[in-house]
Amino acid sequence: MRPSAAAGRSGAVMRAAAVGLVLVGVALAPPLAAALRPLRERVASAGAAASAGSWGDEHAFFKRDENDIGPYSWNITGTYKGSWAFAGATNGSSRFLEFVKSKGDSVLELLSTPTKISGVHYVQGSITFHDVIDNAHDHGVAQIRLEGVYIWPFRQLRMVANSGADGEPLQEEDYFLSNPYHLLRIFSSQVFQESSEDKNRRKNSLTYDMEKHCNTEIAAKVVRLSSNPNDGEHEKYRLEGLMESPAVDDDGECFSPILLNATSLNVEVYYNKAVNYTLMVTFISFLQVLLLIRQMEHSNTQSGAAKVSILMIGQQAIMDAYLCLLHLTAGILVESLFNAFATAAFFKFVVFSIFEMRYLLAIWKASRPLNSGEGWEIMRRELSVLYSRFYGILLGGILLMYELHNFLRPLLLLMYSFWVPQIVTNVIKDTRKPLHPQYILGMTVTRLAIPLYIFGCPSNFMRIEPDKKWCIAVTAFMGIQAAVLLLQHYLGSRCFIPRQILPEKYCYHRKVEDSTNQPIDCVICMTTIDLTQRTSEYMVAPCEHIFHSGCLQRWMDIKMECPTCRRSLPPA
Repeated sequence: MRPSAAAGRSGAVMRAAAVGLVLVGVALAPPLAAALRPLRERVASAGAAASAGSWGDEHAFFKRDENDIGPYSWNITGTYKGSWAFAGATNGSSRFLEFVKSKGDSVLELLSTPTKISGVHYVQGSITFHDVIDNAHDHGVAQIRLEGVYIWPFRQLRMVANSGADGEPLQEEDYFLSNPYHLLRIFSSQVFQESSEDKNRRKNSLTYDMEKHCNTEIAAKVVRLSSNPNDGEHEKYRLEGLMESPAVDDDGECFSPILLNATSLNVEVYYNKAVNYTLMVTFISFLQVLLLIRQMEHSNTQSGAAKVSILMIGQQAIMDAYLCLLHLTAGILVESLFNAFATAAFFKFVVFSIFEMRYLLAIWKASRPLNSGEGWEIMRRELSVLYSRFYGILLGGILLMYELHNFLRPLLLLMYSFWVPQIVTNVIKDTRKPLHPQYILGMTVTRLAIPLYIFGCPSNFMRIEPDKKWCIAVTAFMGIQAAVLLLQHYLGSRCFIPRQILPEKYCYHRKVEDSTNQPIDCVICMTTIDLTQRTSEYMVAPCEHIFHSGCLQRWMDIKMECPTCRRSLPPA
């Protein structure tokens, strides 16, 4: 039999059970205790009532005019977020799942479809429990797929577990694949939490065995809450009920009865959170462009650009390329948020492809001044090697993060060490003020904004659990790097290195014996140098040419070569 036919027959059975359930409820007006009986008992009672010939009057109660859609137009489709707790004092270890706590968080996804019977809806969905550990595979989350009926006159929801046929798509997947709340949860779990091995283990986890060996049943009451001006036209519902799971093979309950309490989420509010996040990313990208322009003006000379570490700029460019790809992927995945995420991706693309790559090229040219006069073919070949290395590292990093998905946060911490190459370069070359302080502080703050939002904000739109320890670690790590760079800027590149281990440094301010008594002119400013003054007033190059201290320092900011003989000069 084809899957579609089997699904149709299953749907017909469920609708028949719903009819019987409604008829019994109207005829007998059951109290609350009876309303919360397991679904299979109510179906059996419905069958008995149907055989007694009591279908006519009760069915007439639900026979309404098609234009009368007022109270019967309730739509409980949506995402419900709340909590679960064991009904009894015992907490719950079961034959299949071990619950770490006696209560925790839960998320319920529902898709309601009207039936031909007024007031009766066919419902599909899933429920996700947090704080659960699978006895065999150590999972923190358990998910069960459900189907059932919602009966508006009694405000009652009855659902049972539905494992589904292999390879047969469920109807609610169409809804989930258009719901940004659900889609971005999938995206964040793929990127930040769940590895491919975790997904394979979950497919073989005992949750599926529980669906086969247990009759998981949910009996809940749905109540519409009073409207809130902040919710707009969105109807808000509250769901309260009981979840039971008697075993099929009479070996006892699979787990203790669980009380469920959840409230529907306003998807518009969640949508606005995602849009506000993209606005934050766009604003941050704009600030980073301004900071890059300020830094490029600070090191607009050949000597100034040569002081900047090419690894530092390259590492930041790779980070922005990754962020561009992530935001573009999220926009493609969630069609309703494509414009917002595509805008954020575009600005990140501008940052890395135009400004950072241009600065990277300027630093590369400044680091090879002796070869600048070579032919175009040699320069083009070396430039191709530079770009090939950059994009090779970019693609290799993607593969590395895929293979080491379980160590993603340590890898992110490693990526945020982009100031370290500049610190090392300053110490080795003894460079003076290669980076502007505004660039150091601005980039440190703007680079921290996105990871602190994702891993530190309790109500982030990706629904990732906050990790305070990691946020403190990455903030402290970045703060230490920025502090070291600022100390190097104001106190010297080797200020924190003990003098005993420092290499010998050339002294420009050494005493010169003038035996000729002839005036010496500074070739930079073309004025006479008074050698009788203090040695701090003039500087002597290794080639014995003498200049005013201010003149030669300004010259060395442009070129690290002697103005007279073009010999290379050591750092001052």
